Amino acid sequence: LVAAAAGSGKTAVLVERIIGRIIPEDENFEEKDYTDIDRLMVVTFTNAAALELRERIDKAIDKRLENCSSKRVSERLHRQKSLLSKSFIMTIDAFCLTVVKQNFVQCGIDPAFAIGDKNELDILEKDVLDEILERHYSDKNPAFHRLVETYADKTGDSSFVQTIMNIYNFAQNDAMPEAWI
Repeated sequence: LVAAAAGSGKTAVLVERIIGRIIPEDENFEEKDYTDIDRLMVVTFTNAAALELRERIDKAIDKRLENCSSKRVSERLHRQKSLLSKSFIMTIDAFCLTVVKQNFVQCGIDPAFAIGDKNELDILEKDVLDEILERHYSDKNPAFHRLVETYADKTGDSSFVQTIMNIYNFAQNDAMPEAWI
């Protein structure tokens, strides 16, 4: 784990650590002491950071190839370069998506599932909340109507709806949002 402020050199440190795990310094290395790049999991916060890591690792491999005089090390360098494209250098979201796609049967989901973008998810949230509110409005529950009267304004229930969404979104930051609510 590398945690530090922006611009402090985290990417450079990670690249050196990765290179140190996948590429030996000289030809007298033991294969068991090194791993292939596609056997590592490197998680970043952004796609841009993941791309930058890949590019820097690729450049570091190229630089080592330029200065490499050992056929054995050179072969290992070429192998790592070819494995880089299928390595797990990505955001946690992308890694989880890969795991789910590879195991959709065990997850019990349709293999053609898709991840909704923010606009799609906002529309779905609004539709679900509208349906729930309609059901409660028609139930004529006095406690619900008092709640609406307390948090809605005179022009409608939009401020009430916004309050619900604010609470919902805040709760999503908790490990157990339903328990928090």
